[in-house]
Amino acid sequence: MSLVKFSNQPSVLDRFFDGDLFNWSNRNFSQTNTTLPSVNIKEDADAYKVEVAAPGFEKDDFKVELNHDLLTVSSEKKIENETKEGEVFTRREFSYQSFSRSFTLPQTADGERIKASYKKGILQITIPKKEEAKQKPARKIEIS
Repeated sequence: MSLVKFSNQPSVLDRFFDGDLFNWSNRNFSQTNTTLPSVNIKEDADAYKVEVAAPGFEKDDFKVELNHDLLTVSSEKKIENETKEGEVFTRREFSYQSFSRSFTLPQTADGERIKASYKKGILQITIPKKEEAKQKPARKIEIS
């Protein structure tokens, strides 16, 4: 007879499926159960770039605010199908879409020079870095 060691530890596969990868409850839905837009955050030598995927919106649908070091991107969009006077309807559908995403800016960000643009369904926010935070190339020091 052989003994088989049994462990109460979850397997790697169990931990993979129980992890945050499949936890959509709080992270990807707003309080109204609508999907939050996906976000990409990039960094280069001069700035941070935040891309918010929000197709079907107009630039006037967004509100981008900076309060201390907290950058908040939000939108409220209300669409009502118009009916003409004298029409009777048995069903009318409303569409309300809203979301809010907030990001804490790092100490190296220059909040005074933030710019935003909306093109082809992507809201792009550029957050320049402070001059003192930018990487400087190595400087050769002469020996006397």
